[in-house]
Amino acid sequence: MRDKVAVIVGATGGIGSAVARKLVSSGVKLVLAARDSHKLETLAEELGTPDVLAVSTDITDPQQVEGLMQKAESHFGQIDILVNAAGAGILKQWNKLEPADLDTMLDLNLKGSFYTTQAAANVMKQQKSGHICNVIGILGKHSMAMGSAYCASKFGAVGFSKCMADEMRRYGIKITLFYFGGVDSPFWDNVSLKVDRSKMLSPETAANAIFFALSAEPQAVPMEINIQPDSHLFF
Repeated sequence: MRDKVAVIVGATGGIGSAVARKLVSSGVKLVLAARDSHKLETLAEELGTPDVLAVSTDITDPQQVEGLMQKAESHFGQIDILVNAAGAGILKQWNKLEPADLDTMLDLNLKGSFYTTQAAANVMKQQKSGHICNVIGILGKHSMAMGSAYCASKFGAVGFSKCMADEMRRYGIKITLFYFGGVDSPFWDNVSLKVDRSKMLSPETAANAIFFALSAEPQAVPMEINIQPDSHLFF
């Protein structure tokens, strides 16, 4: 892992920042991407290493995504890892969802992840190696009441990820999907559902799972990792 270069999208969130701390401790060079430049700089300073590049990026804009990957490659000379940890969740009854709610989740969870996966893979294709980690969440595999629009975006992310994985294998690029079942992160700060966050997975548990996948032997492809809390989360 030492001296590999990882682009972490959604770096200032709970999972993204935990992954950053985990990878930097193993000597990985980091490119941190998120919308909030102040939070990015704060995280970069906390990590305490010169091998960190912070790039404020709105991944719903494909031109900004291309700029992110160009800056990463120009600064470090390569991109070995992409971690897609950005996401938005609006949980409402199907008849309460506004078009703007659907657009927000499709733009970030589906299209944003597509843009970053596509752009990183174009760099990795030239290197004939790379590993893309798409953090999907359990609602990309199972349905839930109040989650129709969110599930639509996440099921879509699973679909494109699996198709791209089949196409990219010939170039030595791996894709791993992560189905975490409730991680105690800022994602839940604005969710109206009553949940017991004390029973959720920690961001560090998610980061350890991502690190495990990235550390797999070269010929192994960890395609999906599913980790659930051992207790029911909803009241």
